[in-house]
Order: sequence, then structure tokens, then C-alpha cells
Amino acid sequence: MRWDDLKFFLAVARTGQLTTAAKSLKVDNATVARRIQALETALDARLFDRNPKGYSLTEVGQRLLPSAEAMETTTLQAQAQLQGRDETLEGVVRLGAPDGFGSCFLAPRIHKLAQRHRKLELQLVAMPRVFSLSKREADLTVAVTRPTSGRLLASKLTDYHLRLYAAPDYLKENPPIRDLDDLSAQVMIGYIPDLIFDPKLDYMPILGRKVVPQISSSNLIAQLNATLAGAGVCILPDFMAGEHSGLQPVLGKAFSLTRTFWIVVHEDTAALRRIRETIDFVKEEVRANKDIF
Repeated sequence: MRWDDLKFFLAVARTGQLTTAAKSLKVDNATVARRIQALETALDARLFDRNPKGYSLTEVGQRLLPSAEAMETTTLQAQAQLQGRDETLEGVVRLGAPDGFGSCFLAPRIHKLAQRHRKLELQLVAMPRVFSLSKREADLTVAVTRPTSGRLLASKLTDYHLRLYAAPDYLKENPPIRDLDDLSAQVMIGYIPDLIFDPKLDYMPILGRKVVPQISSSNLIAQLNATLAGAGVCILPDFMAGEHSGLQPVLGKAFSLTRTFWIVVHEDTAALRRIRETIDFVKEEVRANKDIF
């Protein structure tokens, strides 16, 4: 058996797709298929069941998976030790984050880390979704809910606050909002209920059963822009809304929510210097800007 074939096995096991695995390994589909076939021949066992939806592990493949991951961990630890002796920081770091935090907070600041380490390639994936670190969809991620299972390490970044916001023109042209009961007569902007990627972002039930968004989006940046355009009232994080003079808090401190950002990394990669440096940078920027949260 060629040990190098195991990285192809892991890529297919995690993605379930030959094409996706090939892209992650930066090779073509034929190479992945050939290496999987070589591994199966060497082991005299079928590792995957092929079906129209992709590749799923056989019983033998499931038994091989922990050993393959252990070898990957050993390789990563060796890499981390070598990087620890090298002052040059290089490689790829893919950072996953919710669209609001990623686009509005990290994106304007991440160039500072790039300037510190010219050979470091930073990939910021700012999307409204949960990233799987075990499948290597990201190297580290910012999450709204702390993970409670898996080989994941999480540390608190910060609490952040949310309030109701609207554009001044909207507030002038619509009935006054004196308390939460008045929201039923307003145009509300919010998430599409069945596309909310984290239960802690499901705010509307807190406002009451009569409050239903007329305008909804799975993307928080879209909600922000609709609110700025005077489309309605929206629950927005202070760190985003506070950057726009065209938004006005509704109900002041009478309505406020608090949520938490966590930074999460897989324990296999937590020791890599480029990962540690990125985590330290994000924490440093959050501390330096704690007032906006």
C-alpha cells in the first residue's frame, strides 16, 4: 500500500464526490479515481460504494477511516513542528465566517495579517452557513453556537448586541413604533425561516406571533441594504448598523438581543503556526474594536 494514496481516500470520504475531492487536491478526477483504485487493489477490498449521488464508505472503508485520519494528524503535527522552527509563515488558511461578521468586520481588516506575512494565502469565506471542519470545508470558523461534539476546540470571541433598526424616511412615512405590539403594523425584514442556518438567528418568534417578515433573505447583508433603502424594520447587529448614519435604532434600549461569536478550530490543525497566527489576529482585532460590539 502507498501511504500517499490515503489522502485521496480521505478527500473522497469527506466530500462524497470525486469532482469535489479532485478540486480540493488540485488534480483531475481521473487521478483521484486511479489512486482510489490502487488503494483498493493493494488492500484487496472495496472502500466505497458508487451510486448516482456519489461515493459512500463501505464497512471496510469505515474501519480504515480512523487510521487514515490518525496518519493525517501525525503529518500535520510534523508540519507544525517544522513551521515552528521557520520564521517564514506561509501556506493557505481558509477562514469561514457568517456573512455579516465576515464581510463587515473581517474583510476590511484582514489585509493587516496579509501584510505581516506576505507568503500567507488567506481565503475568507463569508457565507450564511455552518462550516464542517472535519470535512476541511474551512481551517477555522467563526460560529454563533459553540460546538458540543466532534474533535473541535472553541474559544469565545465576544458577545455582540442586536437591536431594531430602520431608515429615518421609513419611520417618517409609517405609523409610530412605541412598543413591540406596534411592529405588527410595520414592514418587517428578516431571515427566510427554513433557510436559517443557526437557531440562535431565529429572532421573529421573540417579537410575537403576529410579527412576520414581509421581506426576507438568507443573507444578512441583503437585509442590511434593504433596511438602508427604507424598505422596513430589521433586527441588525450593532457592529453592522452602527457603521451607517442612514439607520436609526427603533425602541432604543427597550428591545435588545445578545448573541456570542466563537472561534472554532479542529484539534488536528490547532497546532499549525499559520492557524494559531490567524486565530490570534482575529482575537486581537475583536479586542481592539470591542466598543462596536
